[in-house]
Amino acid sequence: MRIADEPDIPAQINIVPMIDVIFAVLAFLIMSSLFLTRSEGLPVTLPEASTAEPSAQTQVVVTIDATGAIALNQLPTDLNALATAVDRLTSDSSPTLVILNADEQVSHGRVVAVMDELRAIKNIQLGIATRRP
Repeated sequence: MRIADEPDIPAQINIVPMIDVIFAVLAFLIMSSLFLTRSEGLPVTLPEASTAEPSAQTQVVVTIDATGAIALNQLPTDLNALATAVDRLTSDSSPTLVILNADEQVSHGRVVAVMDELRAIKNIQLGIATRRP
């Protein structure tokens, strides 16, 4: 057996497994970063534009007075019937804007309960009414 007669095979570095590992780590980082963002916030009001055109959008007003009583378009209602009543006023073709008018004396829990009921309705946009200081 002669070692000198054997052909010398040049040393090679195979980078295909290294590329596979890098892509696997990259995919893991991308997927895990998607779960770091919170999407539980309220919709924001977009900035105004001079070329914007108003859309024909149905508006529904939900009011919570200082005592915590709820009214839908100035008609008294209760929390359990609110989602059904708003759903009847919405249309499937275009989104409905639901404006929430809450007195500043109302407890935060009451406002959140009303918002939770409204957010369960499909095809609505929720807005909170405020006044300028």
